[in-house]
Amino acid sequence: MANKKMEVFVNLTKNDTVHALEQKILPGSLVFDSLNPFPGYYHELPTDADSIYLYMILDSQYPLEEILRATQNIEKQYDWNFDAGKAYITIGTTSLDAIRLRHLPTIDLVEKIQEAYVKQGIKFLMNKKLKGKLEARTKIVKFLNLEELEPGIYLNSDDTTFAYIVISKYLDAEEFIKVSMDVKYNWDGHEFDAASASFYKEGTLYEVVRIRSDKMDANYLKAIQKLYEAKINK
Repeated sequence: MANKKMEVFVNLTKNDTVHALEQKILPGSLVFDSLNPFPGYYHELPTDADSIYLYMILDSQYPLEEILRATQNIEKQYDWNFDAGKAYITIGTTSLDAIRLRHLPTIDLVEKIQEAYVKQGIKFLMNKKLKGKLEARTKIVKFLNLEELEPGIYLNSDDTTFAYIVISKYLDAEEFIKVSMDVKYNWDGHEFDAASASFYKEGTLYEVVRIRSDKMDANYLKAIQKLYEAKINK
């Protein structure tokens, strides 16, 4: 029997180290490049398209449907292949709204993409300077297409290097870091990166761990899930 496929609304939260780009962006705008978006996963090179992970800072908060509508219009109008999600970034006491970009074939497209969003009525924060390496707490919200491999184990249908494993309870930021470190210290399998997430499916909110790895199968993910549950409930 074929695996069940579904579209879900996902919230993903993680810590990130970012720095502001100074070139190839809309003049005066603020765009952050993630220096290490998947710290537990070491198979990407800085020049890989998948390693380009950007946050374009907005001038204000826009409803998710406005971001989605603008993105769809841009994709219809231009022959560009990129992934966009709405993001919230906290750096110290500064809170910023952003569009998160991935899967850019080249960073040279950033300014053109910004111009396209402006034409759609989405404006960017201008003339705010943040320099150097900055520690950020990021939250990304988006829709994803998932395939259920087994109960509680889901694979991203559009990018199979991502999976989601259900855990038994919500972990706040401090708890998630502690449990994930404990899991990594006791894991001797193939490396992976983990982030805290949740998704809404069929009227229920599920607490999950987002896994990034180039080795994805049900047994591998079940083993990670089992270890997370052991450390959560110890």
